[in-house]
Amino acid sequence: MFHGQYEHALDEKGRLTIPARYRELLGEGGYVTRGLDGNLMAMPASVYTKKSEALASTHYTSLESRMLRRQLFGGAVVVEFDRNGRFLVPAFLREYAGLDGSAVLIGAGEYFEIWSPERWAAQEALMLDPAMLERYAQADLPV
Repeated sequence: MFHGQYEHALDEKGRLTIPARYRELLGEGGYVTRGLDGNLMAMPASVYTKKSEALASTHYTSLESRMLRRQLFGGAVVVEFDRNGRFLVPAFLREYAGLDGSAVLIGAGEYFEIWSPERWAAQEALMLDPAMLERYAQADLPV
């Protein structure tokens, strides 16, 4: 499982260093795609396949299904590391996530997220807001 929080710089070419532990968990390959909150999601190929199969089982006549397919599949790229443990974040994904200079990597269980520092700060403030904490309690989520 992906845990923890890391901050890394993107170089001038848009390459991002991934922590060794995260690279290990990605194993033989992984995917990065657009997240649902103005961030990116990175996951092992096995997790991407599982999510893809679940989404593919939804009917294409559903607007929500088509939109989510575009979000997940249209923004997906294969992660290929260089010898320094970096991967090139394509310009369209850097633009989508507002990545310019540095990124915050957040473990999220079976995947990890890549955030701009500014967007992550706003997300963190939202997560800790008392109203949101109350929503967690009402949602009966397993904690």
